[in-house]
Amino acid sequence: MFLSYSFTLWGLWLILLTVVVQSIVAAVAHRKQSQYIPGKVDENLSHDSFVFRSHRTFHNSLENLAIFVMPVLIAIFAGADPQTLTWIVWIYAIARIIHMALYYAIATEKNPSPRSYFYMIGLVATLAAYVVVAWELLSRGA
Repeated sequence: MFLSYSFTLWGLWLILLTVVVQSIVAAVAHRKQSQYIPGKVDENLSHDSFVFRSHRTFHNSLENLAIFVMPVLIAIFAGADPQTLTWIVWIYAIARIIHMALYYAIATEKNPSPRSYFYMIGLVATLAAYVVVAWELLSRGA
């Protein structure tokens, strides 16, 4: 079963690795501050601070991780089409990596910011994962 989902699983691996990298980047940026307090980001920081942006990038990914990964795993166990899942997972993975890169690179308070478009692509991929799960459950009479 898992062999047919190997590209999907590699995509999930990349998504999880991206979050690990974001965690490391945020931790290093935080610790390089002159006024470093463990576990606390200065509430006065905003988008002009890389510490703020790296922290928000990591937390944004954490906030979105379970709501994406769980339906993908359910879809795998429900026997969803591997090619469809592969597309959904890789679109999400690439969108999140671009979102991360733009969040790191662009300090803006503008809304929508360039990263917002890639957040939306990830959101659409997340919704697609839910549609795939619903389709599989309905088609199997569950």
